[in-house]
Amino acid sequence: MNEHKPTVTEADLHAFADGLLPPERQAELEAWLVENPQDAAAVAAWQAQNDEIRSMFSPYAISMGSDKDLVLKAGKTSIGQREVPKRNRLMMMLAASVALFLAGIATGRFAPDLFARPELQLTAIEALPQQAHSAFVVYASDVRHPVEVGADQEAHLATWLGKRMNVAGLKVPSLQKLGFQLVGGRLLPINGTPGALFMYENATGQRLTVLVGHNSGNTTTSFRFASDNAVETFYWIDGDLGYAVTGEISRDMLQQVADECYKQFSS
Repeated sequence: MNEHKPTVTEADLHAFADGLLPPERQAELEAWLVENPQDAAAVAAWQAQNDEIRSMFSPYAISMGSDKDLVLKAGKTSIGQREVPKRNRLMMMLAASVALFLAGIATGRFAPDLFARPELQLTAIEALPQQAHSAFVVYASDVRHPVEVGADQEAHLATWLGKRMNVAGLKVPSLQKLGFQLVGGRLLPINGTPGALFMYENATGQRLTVLVGHNSGNTTTSFRFASDNAVETFYWIDGDLGYAVTGEISRDMLQQVADECYKQFSS
């Protein structure tokens, strides 16, 4: 007997994350995510990004009941009885979202000085701790698939991520003297370009992450600190690269980890 298994596309996952999935598919996708933790992690990351964007623009946005219908209608069109290809459908949905945003500006739903407000112009150094926080929340809690490449392939991990980032001699920091063993790492998009995330764990199961990404500003900063509930982040920029150390550990320990990473990355 062949059991029917649902076909779940990336478009379905995005629709689920955005709350645009038809009701009849909602339960099906929820069951799928339970059985597919990598997809669940991706959806959680997209939802976290959605929350951050909504939080950033919430003081300026005035939603209307018809907004969701407009985005949904953009996903389908009739050519006879056929649906447009997935790629075109996704582009139309993106275009509709952008159109809603621009229409809001044109009609005064967004403050006229939206792009003049300094706190809304996120530079690389300002965006770095937010991205580090999101990556930690999504991946550090994952039991089965927290990394793409494990610690047993550390040399391959450094070579692979260094090649993707176009960074010669990318190092994987050793934090053993501070009680943290390497779990592994993964490729991440950081500021629109390939970046690296290394994960570590101590004897009690506490995890922390070290994020490395390109910095378009090409500046140097001292250590800076960001806090979001119990998650702490130390971050800095050194030339072409930005770094962030994130974890639910004491600020003092996180500072020691950041100091150690700085020494090893700079050597």
